[in-house]
Amino acid sequence: MTETVFANATVVLPDETLRGSVLVRDGRIADIAPGRAVAAGAVDCAGDLLMPGLIELHTDNLERHIQPRPKVDWPHASAILAHDAELAGVGITTVFDAMRVGSIPTGRGAYTAYARGLASELLALRDRGALRISHFLHLRAEVCSETLVAELSEFDAADRVGIVSLMDHTPGQRQFRDVEKLAQYVMGKHNLTPEEFDAHVAHLKDLRDRFGDDHEAAAVAEAQRFGAVLASHDDTTADHVATSAGYGIRLAEFPTTVEAAQACHTHAIAVMMGAPNLIRGGSHSGNVSAADLAERDLLDIVSSDYVPSALMLAALMLGDLWGDVARGVATVTRAPADATGLSDRGRIAPGARADLVRVTRVEGTPMVRETWVQGQRVA
Repeated sequence: MTETVFANATVVLPDETLRGSVLVRDGRIADIAPGRAVAAGAVDCAGDLLMPGLIELHTDNLERHIQPRPKVDWPHASAILAHDAELAGVGITTVFDAMRVGSIPTGRGAYTAYARGLASELLALRDRGALRISHFLHLRAEVCSETLVAELSEFDAADRVGIVSLMDHTPGQRQFRDVEKLAQYVMGKHNLTPEEFDAHVAHLKDLRDRFGDDHEAAAVAEAQRFGAVLASHDDTTADHVATSAGYGIRLAEFPTTVEAAQACHTHAIAVMMGAPNLIRGGSHSGNVSAADLAERDLLDIVSSDYVPSALMLAALMLGDLWGDVARGVATVTRAPADATGLSDRGRIAPGARADLVRVTRVEGTPMVRETWVQGQRVA
C-alpha cells in the first residue's frame, strides 16, 4: 500500500473549492478533509490549487511534433514521447490524440494517409509503459476525401478509439464558409495561383458531391463499431445540429455561430470550444468567439486545440469570468470526462483516479508545479 497526502491545498471539487487535504492511496483518491494542517510526510501545497488532471479531447499537438516544419517528417517515437512529456508538463493527464483519417492522394493539395501507422507506434509505446499520461485516439473523419472508408476499416475496438468526429471542410460552408479566408490559407501554404486555387475548390466540391453522404454514414457506423463517442465539427446552422442529433451525437466541436450553439443545447449536445479562441479574444477563422458563448452560458468544454498550455489558462480565465473557479476547471476535467464516458476521472472524489495537478498563478498566469497520474508524479 502506498499513500500520499496533499495538504494545505485549495482543493477544486466538482462544484466548489475547499481549503484542505487529499489522501491518495494506491493510485486512487481515498479521502478529502478540510483544514490547513500539514502532517509529517505530507506534500505542503501552501494554498496552491489542487485540481483533477486535465482531460484534452481534441489536440493537433502530436501532428506538430511529427511535422515540425513543412515536409519534415520527424522520427515518430521521439515525437510521441516529446508530445506526451509536454502534455504532462502543462497538467494534462488524459488526451485524445487527434489523427486525420480520409485523404486526397492526388492533385496540388494532395495529402496522404498516416493515422494507422502513427496510432500503432503510439499504442506500442503505451504498451511498453513509456508514456507518462493516458492516451486515447480521436479519429477526425474527413468526409470530403477519397479514402475515408478504407482508412477507418484499418482500426478496431482494440485501438482505444475514444472519439470519431465528422469533419467536412468543403469550401463555402462550416469553418470555411468564408472562401476568401480559405484562399489566403491554402494559397499561402501550397503556393497556389488563383487559377489553381479555384481548381482545388472545384475538386473538393466534386469529392463532397460524390462521396460525402456515404462517408458520413460510414463514419457513424464505424464509431459504433469502435465503441467511440461520435462528435460533430463546425456546426453552423440549426439544420446542421439537427442532423448531428439524428446521428446520436452528444458532443459538438467548435460550432461556428451562436445559432448552432443554442441548437446544440436544445438537443442536449455539449458544446466544446478552443482555448486559443478564448485567450486571443476570437476565432482566427472569423467564427463566433468562445467568450461570447461563455457569457451566454453556451460553453461546456474547452480544448487546447493547437496550444497545450492554453487549456489550463482558459479554465482559469473562465473561472474568473464566471466568478467560479470550480466551474471553470470543470470545463477541462469533469465535463470532458462525462462527454466521453470516463467515469473514473475528471473529479476529486473518493474512488476516482488520483490524476492531480498542483497549480499556482504567477501574475495571473497559471504555473503547473506538479502533475500526478494514478498517484505517481509524472511532471
